Amino acid sequence: MPRIHEINRIEELAQFGRDWETLLGQTAGASFFQSLPWLDAYWRHFGAGQRLRVLVVLADNHPTGVLPLVVRTEKSKLGRLRVLTYPLHDWGSFYGPIGLDPAGILRAGLEHVRRTRRDWDVLDLRWQGAVGAEPLDIRQAMTAAGFQAYPTVWDQTAIVDLDGTWEAYWSARKGAWLRRFRNAERKLLEQGDLSHVRYRPAGLNHDDGSPRWDLYDASESLAQQSWQAEATNGTTLSDEPVRGFLREVHEAAAAAGAVDLNLLLLGGSPVAFIYGYHWRGYVYGLRRGYDAQRTRSGAGNVLLAYTLRDSFARGDRFFDMGVGSLESKRYFQTRVVPVMRYSHFPPLAPRAQILRLKRWWQERRLPRSIQRWGGS
Repeated sequence: MPRIHEINRIEELAQFGRDWETLLGQTAGASFFQSLPWLDAYWRHFGAGQRLRVLVVLADNHPTGVLPLVVRTEKSKLGRLRVLTYPLHDWGSFYGPIGLDPAGILRAGLEHVRRTRRDWDVLDLRWQGAVGAEPLDIRQAMTAAGFQAYPTVWDQTAIVDLDGTWEAYWSARKGAWLRRFRNAERKLLEQGDLSHVRYRPAGLNHDDGSPRWDLYDASESLAQQSWQAEATNGTTLSDEPVRGFLREVHEAAAAAGAVDLNLLLLGGSPVAFIYGYHWRGYVYGLRRGYDAQRTRSGAGNVLLAYTLRDSFARGDRFFDMGVGSLESKRYFQTRVVPVMRYSHFPPLAPRAQILRLKRWWQERRLPRSIQRWGGS
């Protein structure tokens, strides 16, 4: 039977750094968001008011898996609830156990949660359904650990599958939209030469971990000039509440070989950017924008097309355009993927039981295809 070592202080995770990196390399469908450097930066900036519960699964005193969890207090119509969930906070689309056997890691970790003092009102395993991995039967793992699970859709994300060829993918785009795209590209070319810069350092392990602050600063500057610049909810690289965090993560991602930074140059000057992370063929587009003063919206689409074309050439497997604004992504996506969550409500938590009834009703209204996908 595996043994669980629970860690509640972020600095104590350093001793498992090498093991964490190895286990992440074994995790199907993993992303940079599941790395220890990302969690370390996230916790420094947003850990206040949360309780860290990282569960390290040990076999013969050797780490075989990691289940990172946090307890965070969230507002609801029922008042404040303590939620036990993953430490992603909607920065990415997917999250989950780290290691070769995610179902076994999840079950072992949740059995530990069931045995220990309850410091939460709702167990909410969000951000489930990672592309590039076999569907994980989360309901079965939760049930085996003694938790009744209620699946609901947390969100939806737009995915571009990068199998096949660029030519086949591009020819499948809608004709009327393709004509508008070519017209936008032509108007840009009339203003000067167009070029695409993509920066992907290999990481410090390959003596190639420079953050290239010149490129990042150019992206940040474009974010300040984009139509989103007036937002103050963390939706741009330049938004003060998240600016320091994103810069710290950028440096860590460069060191890990996970940065994916794209710039569109017009006459040698940046006019659009796409910034994100890549991990073993999975690319996540975190932020994008363009210079609204110099170009129109076509520059963003032109850069996305150039980026996807380059991803096909590099052998990437998936490009995740992220949740939200699905209407603007529909011409590029090959599918929309549900981002699932699985919830458990303790019988002795009255407010949680009211929420359970709501989730039960939501579960009954799920499309049958999603119910089957969710292990129903």
